[in-house]
Amino acid sequence: MSKQTLQLHSEELTIHSLDVDATIDPALLQQAIFFIAKTADELSIVCPSSFQLDSLDQETDWKALEVIGPLGFSLTGIMANISGVLAKASISIFALSTYDTDYVLVKKQSMAKAITALKKDGYHVLGDVK
Repeated sequence: MSKQTLQLHSEELTIHSLDVDATIDPALLQQAIFFIAKTADELSIVCPSSFQLDSLDQETDWKALEVIGPLGFSLTGIMANISGVLAKASISIFALSTYDTDYVLVKKQSMAKAITALKKDGYHVLGDVK
């Protein structure tokens, strides 16, 4: 299987932890990119750092690498391979998936190192670290 192409997004993201019963600000739905995950124990939101949320805790300074899709559900190992390359380079990730594709979030200060490791392993990466 050939290596995927990844697109670096310029938007800086923050990962928020909210009370499981927190109300989600409807303005969040107007953001260009956001992710919401809820379980019985937690509510997590990933959104642009410029969008302010009243959260219990937050992790700032993330950038997203998008696996250019759409990816079929029958494809296997995409996230495992990418995360394996980054793990070997000692780079922590926060992984997200949508219906059509996957996103790998990497801390802003580690992105140049991540892109170097991915390119060395044969991945194509579009976009420049700023």
